[in-house]
Amino acid sequence: MLSVPRCPMVDDNIFTEDILSPDFLSDDIEGVEDIETVADVSTGASPRARALVEKGLKWIVIVIVALISGELLLLLVVNPALPLSRVEVLGMPELDTAMVLKQAGITRRSSYASVNARLVESRLAALSMVASVQVIKRFPNTIRIVLEGRKAVGLFFAMIPGMEGTVQPVYFDHRGVVFQIGSEAADTAAVPAIPVISGLFTEPPYLGMQLPLMAQVLVRDLAAIQANAPELLAAISEIVVHWKTFDRYEVILYPVHNPVRIRLGSVLNEHMLRYVLLVVDVCVSKRLKVEEIDFRTGTASYTLKEVPSGS
Repeated sequence: MLSVPRCPMVDDNIFTEDILSPDFLSDDIEGVEDIETVADVSTGASPRARALVEKGLKWIVIVIVALISGELLLLLVVNPALPLSRVEVLGMPELDTAMVLKQAGITRRSSYASVNARLVESRLAALSMVASVQVIKRFPNTIRIVLEGRKAVGLFFAMIPGMEGTVQPVYFDHRGVVFQIGSEAADTAAVPAIPVISGLFTEPPYLGMQLPLMAQVLVRDLAAIQANAPELLAAISEIVVHWKTFDRYEVILYPVHNPVRIRLGSVLNEHMLRYVLLVVDVCVSKRLKVEEIDFRTGTASYTLKEVPSGS
């Protein structure tokens, strides 16, 4: 049998001992330290200088974070808790600002954080002359209140208890809500024609009172005519609601320049009113002595005034 001689250069024991020898390891560590020293020399900074720079950067970051935190604390916590710097009341100049703020519950001590916008809106909506209200909070210390007043669609005259027994005008809006009693509604100057309506109530009216449900249909029709053809309402001096039963009524019109009585059903819209006024003009042009014109059947039929005998 042939034997292969072992080469002394590939002896595992000799190789391992050479690699792990203290001399080899010390030489390797010294080499690494030499590399680090060369790197420090190449950058021109000593370990002490680097430590100072890092410490300075840390303090700069700490200061910046502290400043930002303080600004956020001032902006988000302190400012909203301070008294309001500005409160704006817009939309209804006829209302006293102090009265509006008192009703809203806003005082000199109120702050952005303490004002509940929904609660303020509900308080101001309780005012009879206010149709809608919007409260806008502007961060950090401003409140804006936007009011929209009710607009008179019609009025009627009634005896008001506690007002010396005098007859007072009572104004209501397109929803049939009584919002002002006595004097003149603030918006009547801007409205070309506010018809006088009688027969709506049998009881003394009060602020916030709602017209009868059936009459609200008539009120909505009047509001539509007022918005689209106010000149038609200007030709009518009075509208009378004649109740047939608790849920049925007829409308009677009296033109401004002709003492004729016009009977309608429960429908009063722009088309019907134009037709009515056209028929009245025809009767006037023919010099007919008309006492009443009836439109309840859809076509006009009129009744002439009786002429006294011997005249």
